[in-house]
Amino acid sequence: MSGILDAHQHIWNRSRAAYDWLGPDAGPIFRDFDLPEALAVLDDAGVDGTILVQSADNDEDTEFMLEAARASARVRGVVAWVPLDEPARAAERLAELRADPIVCGIRSLIHTRDDPHWLLRPDVDAGLGLLEDAGVPFDVVAVLPEHLEAVLVVSERHPGLRMVIDHLGKPPLGGGGGGGGQGGGQGGGPHDRHDWDWHGLIAEVAANPLVFGKVSGLYPPGGLAGAAGPAASDALRPVFDCAVEVFGPDRLMYGGDWPISLLAGGYRAVLASLTPLLDGLDPRDRERILSGTARDFYRTEHP
Repeated sequence: MSGILDAHQHIWNRSRAAYDWLGPDAGPIFRDFDLPEALAVLDDAGVDGTILVQSADNDEDTEFMLEAARASARVRGVVAWVPLDEPARAAERLAELRADPIVCGIRSLIHTRDDPHWLLRPDVDAGLGLLEDAGVPFDVVAVLPEHLEAVLVVSERHPGLRMVIDHLGKPPLGGGGGGGGQGGGQGGGPHDRHDWDWHGLIAEVAANPLVFGKVSGLYPPGGLAGAAGPAASDALRPVFDCAVEVFGPDRLMYGGDWPISLLAGGYRAVLASLTPLLDGLDPRDRERILSGTARDFYRTEHP
């Protein structure tokens, strides 16, 4: 495939920033991942560009990503972090970050917090208002129904705020868990559960035309290691079809979720599982999911 913009990729360096969620139990991803390795993975898969997404709620992680982005035009954007629950400091930091055109969004690891309603706190609400006023989009790491329910409230409170639901909110796949993700970077978190109506909630969330979805981090039980066959694609198809129905291709974007995806089979397996689903779309809609939507949502300067 060509012309792909990966809307969700990570790098991290444990000597540069603290990643509280990343420990020895993370297995093969309990190490450092730098941009040259990430670009080699993209090259192997035929992916042109990438959006780097924060992996820790601290300034050091953001600075590490920005440093990497300055070293390669393949990085089309950086989704950074600001302390939304400290509005005064968030305003100052957001102003600094907006001076760099590579910064294209903000994210916080809401799914690692004890309070699943964290987004609705008054201080956080004030921080989200800063993003709305600045026209900066917010990545939502939703893994619980409470997270998606919070998006419904945020949509009402901040009707001008653009949001994207990372990993489509971790829907249940194959009759099992909600996507099989791992760790505070992208995965389940302390409240992870799967006995909920994902289809109904994601449809409600998608009723707001400023809410988008990432086709990323979708791992059926057992992972994607055997994705050369149709089993993984078949497991993803109901979720993919639902997402296309409620969001439409113009509000869906592809993300490889590397290196978290190593836990489920790796980057090639991710693309292999999605390729038959994408190939079922017309060329225009396929292009939107693989690159066009992300370019428009994150307003990247590069094609």
